[in-house]
Amino acid sequence: MAQGMRGLFITFEGSEGSGKSTQARLLCRYLKSLGKDVLFIREPGSVKISEVIRKVLLDVQNENMSPECETLLYMAARAQLVFEVIAPALRKGKTVVSDRFLDSTIAYQGYGNGGDIDFIKELGKKVCLGIKPDITFLMDLSAHKGFSRKAKGLDRIERRALYYHNRVRHGYLKIAQEEPKRVKVIRADASREKIQEIILGYVERLL
Repeated sequence: MAQGMRGLFITFEGSEGSGKSTQARLLCRYLKSLGKDVLFIREPGSVKISEVIRKVLLDVQNENMSPECETLLYMAARAQLVFEVIAPALRKGKTVVSDRFLDSTIAYQGYGNGGDIDFIKELGKKVCLGIKPDITFLMDLSAHKGFSRKAKGLDRIERRALYYHNRVRHGYLKIAQEEPKRVKVIRADASREKIQEIILGYVERLL
């Protein structure tokens, strides 16, 4: 957490079909039941400028987008979201729950696309204004199982080959290995109720 921030910042990460969005929303519901001031966001998006960038990033028509352009667009969407929503909310003492954050760019554009991971991390520090999640839940699931859960209508990133998504998963697990205090790996093939129970256990200790 950056200096001057009083709130709690919780992020959910994971590959396609891992159930992270569902668990993020369930956690928000639980925290609200405790009377917490909770804000749910998703990346990329959640504010006007970032939603426009999201459409560009996920549009299947943009298949010729360079890896560098892709990385910088994700960072641009994040920069606006941090400036407009995340930083002000945390300064006010709110709990922010985010469906994806900087780890996604490291995993997808770094490990997945073969981008410069050190550059992504360094740029990320500036873009995120030094803000880091207090805890991150990594919903871990094999790429094959994840896509068996997906409906039709895959976006530009989801359409990539299975070996790409395997590299993304490997990247996520590498991040978790490097930062075990922050990143908690959750087996996403367990029942929804069991997963929620594990997540609430971690969050209750934080609270």
